[in-house]
Amino acid sequence: MTPVLYLHGFASSPASKKATYFSAKLGTERMRVPDLVGEDFFGMTLTRQLEVIARETDAAGPVDLMGSSMGGYLAALFAAENPGKVRRLVLMAPAFDFANRWAGALGEKAVTDWREAGSMAVFHYGWKRQARVGWQLFEDSQKHPAFPAVTQPTLIFHGLNDAVVPVELSVEFARRHPQVVLHQVESDHELINVLDFMWAETEVFLR
Repeated sequence: MTPVLYLHGFASSPASKKATYFSAKLGTERMRVPDLVGEDFFGMTLTRQLEVIARETDAAGPVDLMGSSMGGYLAALFAAENPGKVRRLVLMAPAFDFANRWAGALGEKAVTDWREAGSMAVFHYGWKRQARVGWQLFEDSQKHPAFPAVTQPTLIFHGLNDAVVPVELSVEFARRHPQVVLHQVESDHELINVLDFMWAETEVFLR
């Protein structure tokens, strides 16, 4: 069976609810959940996380990638850049158009304050406390495409009530990529209430 790599979201961890759920379903022998950031949350960038994914896949041969939120965006970025290493993608509320979306959500003043201060405080869900993330995250994110040119079969789940990443971004991604199957579900960004539905679809998709 093809190994599965699960990529957690921003300010999350390998112990997230979805990572734990899918690990139980797929088994830890098949699915790995790397810590994409480690202790250096302050110095996080998309590029550094992509390097972690590359190290995890170098000796594994082709893998299937699952990703939530930022992890979904990273999965798509890595698959587009490394088509021979990725067989299929399962994306949950993928955070497409990361740089533009953050700039719009924060507003011009907050982005300026972040740049001038060099860091910004956010809530880290994995650590359950406030943590600071450096300006280089935003700066680096501007180097990556809003909608990666993925060629692999892709399954997406996105909540219709997602207040963090608008479902319209996944609709646009699916419009650009005919191999994408998009499920718009009655849920929010976390998608916790549709875990069983996502597993039923994912189990078939990854066979």
